[in-house]
Amino acid sequence: MTKTTTTDSQSQNLGDMPTNDFRRHTHQFVDWIADYFENIEQHAVLPDVAPGEIRAKIPTAPPLSGEPMENILPDVDRLIMPGMTHWNHPNFFAYFAITGSGPGLLGELLSGAFNINGMLWKTCPSATELEQVTMDWLRQMIGLPNNFAGIIYDTASISSLHAVAAAREQLTDLRIREEGLAGRADVPRLRLYISEQTHSSIEKAAIALGLGIAGVRQIPTDENFRMSSGALAEAIAEDRRRGWRPFCVVATVGTTSTTSIDPVPAIADICARENLWLHVDAAYGGAAAVVPEMRHLFDGCDRADSIVMNPHKWLFVPFDFSALYTRKPEVLRRAFSLVPEYLRTSQDNQVENLMDYGLQLGRRFRALKLWFVLRYFGWDGLAARIRAHIRLAQQFAGWVDSHPDFERMAPAPFSTVCFRAHPKTIEVEKLNLLNEQLLEAVNATREIFLSHTKLREQYVLRLAIGNLRTEERHVRRAWEIIQRQLEEIRLE
Repeated sequence: MTKTTTTDSQSQNLGDMPTNDFRRHTHQFVDWIADYFENIEQHAVLPDVAPGEIRAKIPTAPPLSGEPMENILPDVDRLIMPGMTHWNHPNFFAYFAITGSGPGLLGELLSGAFNINGMLWKTCPSATELEQVTMDWLRQMIGLPNNFAGIIYDTASISSLHAVAAAREQLTDLRIREEGLAGRADVPRLRLYISEQTHSSIEKAAIALGLGIAGVRQIPTDENFRMSSGALAEAIAEDRRRGWRPFCVVATVGTTSTTSIDPVPAIADICARENLWLHVDAAYGGAAAVVPEMRHLFDGCDRADSIVMNPHKWLFVPFDFSALYTRKPEVLRRAFSLVPEYLRTSQDNQVENLMDYGLQLGRRFRALKLWFVLRYFGWDGLAARIRAHIRLAQQFAGWVDSHPDFERMAPAPFSTVCFRAHPKTIEVEKLNLLNEQLLEAVNATREIFLSHTKLREQYVLRLAIGNLRTEERHVRRAWEIIQRQLEEIRLE
């Protein structure tokens, strides 16, 4: 077994890294990160590695003795960097492009240094109270009324799971918290409504909460991939006649595939009439609400019972950070609050203990990185950056619309464009294969990274703009590569 050399400070110390060593290495790491940000365009956005290649270079057993940091940082360059997909790259246009901004990263660093657990107010008053303040700031920025309370989770999948659990808890006559669902003949089958374009996390939430896939009903969408409110009303009426118990509808503002916007006002009318919980998934699109001229796209969201948006998607907060707002925090609390004796404190009747609003007991100090981002960029600065991304997407959409060999496949209300190649000389039945080949060819350049979806069985490419470092020259270069790769495929 190979022994590694330890530094003098390691061999003499049974505690943490000595402060002087930490200070020295932190300076090295910060310089490394600053250089990485400054020179990120020198890296290919996608790595050129085969499955298992990175793992094969790393020892299969842990080190017996500690290693000096002087050995570890070079291994980031040698072992880790070759397999990195660079989400902070300006040519990252896949999925929903995100940015770990400088101020957000500093907030993340400080959060790690504090290393607190904000489960109770008492375990870290600053964590609880800063979360309350920053979530209220964000509420104001996205235009929600002051009867909405906010809480931080990690991702929209978890935020939406909590929202659906609260919707289920609102069925107080069924006593699901006390008696569960299994084996009860007195409980009707519960029905949750989504559209064909709703994110898969909602169905996962249904699985986890005992509703099952059968408890989720997909509502058809219109030509712009928006939930049909008329079909929703008909489905609810039909389900009631068949003995189902409708309880929740999930509408989306910015669907994952197309960024379509469901008719939230009409859906809110139906939910109010039918006494159903309305959850709005604005994980991606919600950030656009900080732009005043975009606020109309969120009409009706103030009538939702809950709404989720992810600052880690388009507000430049490092991953992970999801914000859930609800008009009924007491229902959410009722669904999850369970306090053993060892977690009771003398302040409980004066404060909010955020552990009461979710599954997790441990809570990171995520509010710090949002606080840093909001203060550094400001409301106007964030709005200006989002506005610039929307402008770039509209410019790209215009290039697609004006090119005879390409077509847009969905509206582009935000900063994501769905399109495909459609040369007039190619038979329709061959278009899916052509566009799959085009995506592979584009990404194989490793200069840009796109993703895809399928819309009514048609293979569609997606270009998403959301990175702080993306400029018009990057979008223009992406368009050049896409056109060139199509021509090369057609010549083969």
